[in-house]
Amino acid sequence: MAEQRDRQRIDKWLWAARFYKTRALAVEAIERGRVQVAGQTVKPAREIKPGDAVSLRQGEVAREVVVRGLSAQRGPAPVAQQLYAETAESIAAREQAALARRLSPEPAHAIAQGRPTKRDRRALDGQRRGDWDDRWSAVLNDE
Repeated sequence: MAEQRDRQRIDKWLWAARFYKTRALAVEAIERGRVQVAGQTVKPAREIKPGDAVSLRQGEVAREVVVRGLSAQRGPAPVAQQLYAETAESIAAREQAALARRLSPEPAHAIAQGRPTKRDRRALDGQRRGDWDDRWSAVLNDE
């Protein structure tokens, strides 16, 4: 039987805790500076232990978690959620961001009729050319 270790690489832990789908994605996030341990950027080989504070960003979602356990393998989501505890501030910030996204206007509603048809496009081009001709005209004097 394998012995339980008290330290684990951060990239393996992020993968086992299901923050990233693959270890390669975890390594990429770490190298881009999206993962910090105790407020400091780290390298993929950095070892963490229970009690360490980890800050990470997944897309637009920022999370602050405390490591509660280590796992050598990736398990189901309920087991993975036992490997960390998210801080109260992090949960509140995520809920606030979700509320802001929900209440923000849908960008697609700004488009009244959608994409212009070929006929509409030709009309728009005709209007623009008229504006151009009004502003800039070259007249030949035939005197």
